[in-house]
Amino acid sequence: MLDPNIIRNRLETVKYGLGNRGTDLALLDTFVRIDNEWRAAAQELEVLQQERNAKTPKGKPSDEERTLLAEISQKIKSLQGAVQDLESAQREAALQLPNVPLDATPIGKSEDDNVIVKTHGTPPSFAFTPKSHEVLGESAGLMSFDQATEIAGSRFVVMTGMGARLERAVTQLMLDIHTDRHGYTEVIPPALVNTNALIGTGQLPKFADDLYKIEGTDYWLSSTAEVQLTNLYRKSIMSPEDLPIKLTAATPCFRKEAGSYGKDIKGIIRLHQFHKVELVQVVSPTQSKEALAQLLADAETILQELELPYRVASLCTGDLGFASAQTFDLEVWFPSQDTYREISSCSNFLDFQARRAMIRVKGENGTEFAHTINGSGLAIGRTVAAIIENYQLADGSISIPKALRPYLGNKENLCQT
Repeated sequence: MLDPNIIRNRLETVKYGLGNRGTDLALLDTFVRIDNEWRAAAQELEVLQQERNAKTPKGKPSDEERTLLAEISQKIKSLQGAVQDLESAQREAALQLPNVPLDATPIGKSEDDNVIVKTHGTPPSFAFTPKSHEVLGESAGLMSFDQATEIAGSRFVVMTGMGARLERAVTQLMLDIHTDRHGYTEVIPPALVNTNALIGTGQLPKFADDLYKIEGTDYWLSSTAEVQLTNLYRKSIMSPEDLPIKLTAATPCFRKEAGSYGKDIKGIIRLHQFHKVELVQVVSPTQSKEALAQLLADAETILQELELPYRVASLCTGDLGFASAQTFDLEVWFPSQDTYREISSCSNFLDFQARRAMIRVKGENGTEFAHTINGSGLAIGRTVAAIIENYQLADGSISIPKALRPYLGNKENLCQT
């Protein structure tokens, strides 16, 4: 949530930033209108309360005084209801507004305007036409889409045998590196979250259509462990020495992919259920820039360990996520597609999520909102897909990255018996 005072005092700056995102500025106009009405009503209420206090006699009131006080009290009661309604409307309007991009975020309209800031590794060259991960995976008995369709429907997969072991090994490698080397604390949170948690991190109310809701309850299937990990500190006030907080979790994630009709129908790039290792940091307001750089480097480490070619893209204003002020995407090489595909988004939310979730830190001038950072470290299914494609051999078998071999019985090939 944006700081209302920034909107009030720097309206043109906010308009410029949101305009660069492609935001419908009518949403901002609505907020400003309701906010003005709310503040005017609140001020009128305060005046009436002061008037009532001033006109309340110390002794027994006369009939005339009693009548006047009753009239003022009735006005106060009516106005209190109006103020509460306007305050609720102001908050609802505020929840519709995305974050304002940082100046360092490139201005653009779509992913075509993202800026590549780094490339690491060289894509492998093959003496044969590389196959896609789904073709290789099914032929090697690592995964089945037909079985998943029988169980659940399209956009699901069943990982089997060495495919299941590979996914487990990738997960373990990520968690070991992030906890042992990078200092994150591992968490196993619930897969179900409530509405307040999703509002806190910005998934609701805007993205309700992309989430799975359990009918008749306040439970939703979490779309990312960012929700659970960030909300562990909901309504908390921390001391500066408590920060930074660094958390990681491997969880199932669920998304309807409502806006992806026709995209990535084949394979495990875009599923309704997938697994992901998430990284979340809660930091002081002065440390979020450095924290984002460190979290990005932490996520890059996994790709480096797996010796997968990748690049880093700075997302433009038109491609930013709703809550983000700055985002760097990690994109891994997919030989069958002859292109890089996103495998992690690492974002600085500034105090946007902390305001919604009331995550605060004690400062020199009282409490202030913390800053939150998060990113995938990494998306597990996409990592598995990238390994299968980049490590494929001419005979259709798949070599195992050296970093994963200790997790897979020191085998050198996924098809090895």
